[in-house]
Amino acid sequence: MFCRDCGNKLTLRFKENEGLVPYCENCGKYKFPFFPVAVSMVVVNRAENEILLAKHFGDEDFKLFAGYIKKGENAEKAIPRELKEETGLSAVKWKYLGSRYHEEKDILMLGFLVVAENGAISLNEEIEEARWCTPEIAKELILKNSTAEFFLGAGYTELGKKK
Repeated sequence: MFCRDCGNKLTLRFKENEGLVPYCENCGKYKFPFFPVAVSMVVVNRAENEILLAKHFGDEDFKLFAGYIKKGENAEKAIPRELKEETGLSAVKWKYLGSRYHEEKDILMLGFLVVAENGAISLNEEIEEARWCTPEIAKELILKNSTAEFFLGAGYTELGKKK
């Protein structure tokens, strides 16, 4: 582990109320680790009765649409940007569902229920297939015990509250 400011090797040092935290002797400061943040989107149509799932090239499982939040960007900007980049669809509105640490990729995922404008889907080079399906079918297609399943469940609960 190295300091992102000066490049010096970090050591672990005890900090009151924090425990062991990386410390840079050269800068004389604690350097709390950081990791990427991304949005995970349960994308629904305007009628809110279908969910759009994605299958990436080389992947067998369907997933939710997701993307990294870029430096200087907030989640509210990342949602419409990522949806447009991956599908060509516009995000009409969204609601925060919660967050979850995704250990597999060392990412903090922020989950959102996103209503997409109806229209033709134009997939980018990352996505092999996109499929509109009922919430019940989406639950069958999503990988069990995954972050996607966690957010799909939260989105499904939110959709149920609107009925």
